[in-house]
Amino acid sequence: MFENWIMIVFVLGYAAIAMEHKIGVNKASAALLTAVACWVLLALQQVNVLGGTLHGIAESLSHHLEGTAQIIFFLIGAMTIVQLMETHGGFQVVTDMLTIKKKRKLLCVVSLITFFLSAVLDNLTTSIVMVSLLHRLVNDRDDRLIFGSMVIIAANAGGAWSPIGDVTTTMLWIGGRVSALRIVEMLFIPSMIAMLVPLAYFALTMKDGEVAPLVRSHEEKQIGTRRVFYLGLGALVLVPIFKGITGLPPFVGILFGLGLLWLVTDITHGNSREHLKVPLALHKIDMSSIMFFLGILLAVSALETAGILKSLALGMDSILANKDIIATELGLVSAIVDNIPITAATMGMYDLATYPMDCKLWELLAFTLGTGGSVLIIGSAAGVVVMGMEKINFLWYLKKVSLPALVGYFAGIGSYLLIYRWIG
Repeated sequence: MFENWIMIVFVLGYAAIAMEHKIGVNKASAALLTAVACWVLLALQQVNVLGGTLHGIAESLSHHLEGTAQIIFFLIGAMTIVQLMETHGGFQVVTDMLTIKKKRKLLCVVSLITFFLSAVLDNLTTSIVMVSLLHRLVNDRDDRLIFGSMVIIAANAGGAWSPIGDVTTTMLWIGGRVSALRIVEMLFIPSMIAMLVPLAYFALTMKDGEVAPLVRSHEEKQIGTRRVFYLGLGALVLVPIFKGITGLPPFVGILFGLGLLWLVTDITHGNSREHLKVPLALHKIDMSSIMFFLGILLAVSALETAGILKSLALGMDSILANKDIIATELGLVSAIVDNIPITAATMGMYDLATYPMDCKLWELLAFTLGTGGSVLIIGSAAGVVVMGMEKINFLWYLKKVSLPALVGYFAGIGSYLLIYRWIG
């Protein structure tokens, strides 16, 4: 009975998260309340039904909190580093490199920059940076919609093959489901294909021509711009290497990078320019998203503790015995449902004893959950932010972009299966 109530509470909470904009309630609030309600129901079940004490539930909660806290600390560190880079105007370094005049060539270069940049930064930040750049490069509204759509696809594809590029891949990496070197080795080509297929389609169908000259920014450059930009990039890229050398969890590496940047910016700016230092950057990071991650991860862990996720896994296996099909369908579901709870749920559904690190299931899930959101514009954080910045209509994206993105998605899966068969 309590399992049913826990499932009902989770579904209602998830519905509130999905309808955030319609009901006017922040999804972080819904996620936190859902998590607390699920764990309270678990505690009541333990005491009133099973006749036990709260000690076992408290131990289980502490166990899940350990893994959740690692993800939260990692995200806080990474978001603060990116915010520092942005505050210093570091992304101007990227815009200064682009002096291309031909639209087709510019589309290819923008897509490739987005692809590789999102492997280091989060998809959301990469999309904001690239769309802001496009506002200065592409005047034609129709062309800019295509450019913006390719930013979405490239950002999602670029994040999938890097352990620090997308929250879902990061969760699988921190959770011990994939290793950094292996995920790059296995998913780089599939992710590139998922980006290149729609890119080729749009490059061939777009009318070529020249874009307006780049309007150089006249904003005053901040002291230490390049230093903070390259040091921030280095701090993010070196996290997997730090983990490989020390064996410590990834959040330790990101905190080391943040501490180093904190030291450098304090020395650089002295007792002045407080707006360029870490304390203000910490105020600017999106804490509501952090609270959302905390709530949804704890809510999903309650489902795992109650045995609901294991039952769902067995049910899916009885209907679809092929894990490749399950992973593919979950990726498409992530175009409608947020991929973070899906990732958390799958980690609870399939245990490491049966599906060890770097097995086929986890690698394929990293790809499908990372790139499946490109099929619909509302399917990823990158899509939602570009939709808002460029005012892209949902139906326009569905008609013009969804099919090329879907073909790229399936082509990427096909290439992964071939690579897996070859490398294993």
